Amino acid sequence: MWFKGAAAAVRIRSWTCDPVHTGRRVTPRFLLPNSSRFSDSPLGMPCCDPLGLCQYQTNKLVRIQSVRLGSLKWSLNGAILLFICIMMLWNRKYQEFDLVVSSVTTKVKGVAQTRLPGVGQVVWDAVDYSGSPQDRNSFFVVTNVIMTKNQKQGKCAEVPSKGRLCRSDQDCEEGAWDQQSHGIQTGSCVKFDVMKKTCEVSAWCPIETQTSPPRPALLAAAENFTVLIKNNIRFPAFNFIRRNILPQMNDAYLRSCHRGNDSLCPIFRLGDLVREAGEKFSDMAVEGGVIGIQIKWDCNLDRLMQRCLPRYSFRRLDERESNKTLYPGLNFRFAKYNVVNGVEERTLYKAFGIRFDVMVFGQAGKFSFIQLIIYIGSTLSYYALTTVLLDWLLETSCYSADVGQNYSERKVESVRDAQQSILCVSYVDEAKLRLVKRSRKKSLQNIKPISVLPRKENSGHLRAALCLLQPDVGADAGPPQDQNLTPDPKRRQPGWCKCGCCTSSALPQEELCCRRSDGACIASSPPFRRLVLDRSLLQAVLLYQDPLAPPAGGAQPAALRHCAYRQFISWRFGLPPDDSHPVIPRCCVRRIREEYPSPDGRYSGFTPIRTVSVPTQNNGEL
Repeated sequence: MWFKGAAAAVRIRSWTCDPVHTGRRVTPRFLLPNSSRFSDSPLGMPCCDPLGLCQYQTNKLVRIQSVRLGSLKWSLNGAILLFICIMMLWNRKYQEFDLVVSSVTTKVKGVAQTRLPGVGQVVWDAVDYSGSPQDRNSFFVVTNVIMTKNQKQGKCAEVPSKGRLCRSDQDCEEGAWDQQSHGIQTGSCVKFDVMKKTCEVSAWCPIETQTSPPRPALLAAAENFTVLIKNNIRFPAFNFIRRNILPQMNDAYLRSCHRGNDSLCPIFRLGDLVREAGEKFSDMAVEGGVIGIQIKWDCNLDRLMQRCLPRYSFRRLDERESNKTLYPGLNFRFAKYNVVNGVEERTLYKAFGIRFDVMVFGQAGKFSFIQLIIYIGSTLSYYALTTVLLDWLLETSCYSADVGQNYSERKVESVRDAQQSILCVSYVDEAKLRLVKRSRKKSLQNIKPISVLPRKENSGHLRAALCLLQPDVGADAGPPQDQNLTPDPKRRQPGWCKCGCCTSSALPQEELCCRRSDGACIASSPPFRRLVLDRSLLQAVLLYQDPLAPPAGGAQPAALRHCAYRQFISWRFGLPPDDSHPVIPRCCVRRIREEYPSPDGRYSGFTPIRTVSVPTQNNGEL
């Protein structure tokens, strides 16, 4: 077992048993702290144990000692906290809200005098121009009128624009009518004027002939009329009642208040309403229209900040351009009846005017501890933006490439599917590691790599090996026997072997040589004998791992063989990539087994042990 020194932790990677040349499925095992036993469950975690429900697990954190990152973190957290507080106070997220329930009544006042054709001067008061309300929260004011006098029940020619021209009685159908008719056809074709003939109808005669409203509007003086709006509101959840005529508003105040200098005045001039809606009263009065009066109640019912006052705004609700709509403006008809010489007559009025719709909306808020807790809980996720930004700075090398790589290695742990285990291959004539997928058909020597990575040197292994190779360590043990591997011309070499020292195997994942191209075998080199096969070194390593073990001279061949495997992997692979399985070449396995054979000739296979971290000092030593 060899150690890699780091600024904060040491990564320990060890293997036990024989390399994976048996073709069996590998089961990961984990080394328990302060124990030489191996457990089949991760880090001693109980499997299917009811007591496991009483455990608490937390996420793994990586702490980086950096003034710049720490300052940036707290600056971002402070900015987020400031934003959360501003939004909480601005939108009153600490309050419970209730929607308004309201009722509206209006009273229009004003008098105007106009000259009507064929009538003369006519005085209009509230009864004449206000009409009947078309909605409970609206009022109507007449601004223009078309008048047809002295209509009586009788027979007369239909208006050409509403009926159809005719030449004879055959063109008229008795009893017929349509939506544009003013009466019911009698079946006769009569003269309408000198040039036209139309079907005769039974109707109120004479029929209304004028279709376009007068310009300018006859009742343009309605601009100076005023309306008093009384609005009562209630918030049921808080049992709060108020109206727009505030307690301090007395009769004298209502007689003198004006919207120009008091925005809370409940008396409005009609011309001002239309002007604040962005329209000109004289133009709108010709054909009429719809103006919306919006009353907004935004109430704060907390004792220290209590405020509940109305805000008024105005806008036009109908289409303002006549050339874009089929029936522009707003109008309706009404009649005034009288009896002359025993005959009932009427005067028909087609009234154009402006309808004012009063719309009340709003809400009231009051402090609620539950709403405050909900808001705080919902905004805690905003602090994740700090982590996202700092992770982005580290992982994109905007901060420091070295720090970013170290951070990613310590924070992210990749796990691969056991059915697609990744094998790590190292050749003596290449300086990089190859990652390949296991195949049951192709030789491991001939599989194309999925990636090629630089080899990370295990400097801790080299320093430990040099220390253990001092003359005073194992001085009574002689040097290893010089048993160089040489190609045997009588032995049939596999086609995938490049060093001439490999033995054949029935499993494709075992078919791996120490070289990529033809050349000498690494198992015949002096470093292999000294670092991998040297008995005194292996005994010292075992004693270092377990100081209370029996004397080193009594070490079993299996323990020495396993230690030799670990020595080779640390020597040739350095620090293999995470979740990869280092594979020892067939020639090296053969040489290790010849040096430390199993008594019964059976080998159990290779099982990896997961990486753990052990604290170190800054110099990399334990």
